[in-house]
Amino acid sequence: MSQLFSPRADRLLRTFGIIGAAALVLAATVAFALSRSAGTWGLGTPAAQPIPFSHAIHAGQIGLDCRYCHAGVERTAQAGMPTAETCLGCHSQVWNVSAQFAPLETALSLGRPVTWSSVHRLPEHVRFQHAAHIGAGVTCAQCHGPVETMARTVKTETQSMAWCLDCHRDSTPQAPALVAATHAQFGVAVPPLANCSTCHR
Repeated sequence: MSQLFSPRADRLLRTFGIIGAAALVLAATVAFALSRSAGTWGLGTPAAQPIPFSHAIHAGQIGLDCRYCHAGVERTAQAGMPTAETCLGCHSQVWNVSAQFAPLETALSLGRPVTWSSVHRLPEHVRFQHAAHIGAGVTCAQCHGPVETMARTVKTETQSMAWCLDCHRDSTPQAPALVAATHAQFGVAVPPLANCSTCHR
């Protein structure tokens, strides 16, 4: 039987096969690097807010406690965002710049919440409880960074699953009582804080 393809065609096929495989490996490497980059996680990127708000002034210079604006942090899953009443309670008397606070006054007159943009937003399938973390001794700065120095609030940690698990698997956790109880998951001893159902619905 006569040869269908020339030796040159065979060499070209092998060359293109090697180049194609190398391109696939390169594309996979770039995609993996991009998925782990700061831009993908929104690190250092402030969210647009209805009014210009500075944690550096409120939490830093004035020294307001986080719980004054984030009132639910010790009792509920959500820390809560400040209401128009909370903001205007002070700003109706101090530094009342009417044009700047118009969105707050509008929200108050319409009986609607202020439309703050969340910098730290977890996916819907993640169950997170602020009160449990505060109760275990986790400080705000451990997850949110030094907000008292931020003129505009930015995300400083990825808050990815791997990042959370690093803390949950810590051999010296904030809540040592939880380390004693472990259970088997697929034959492997798993501490409660690293169990899937602890954080996932």
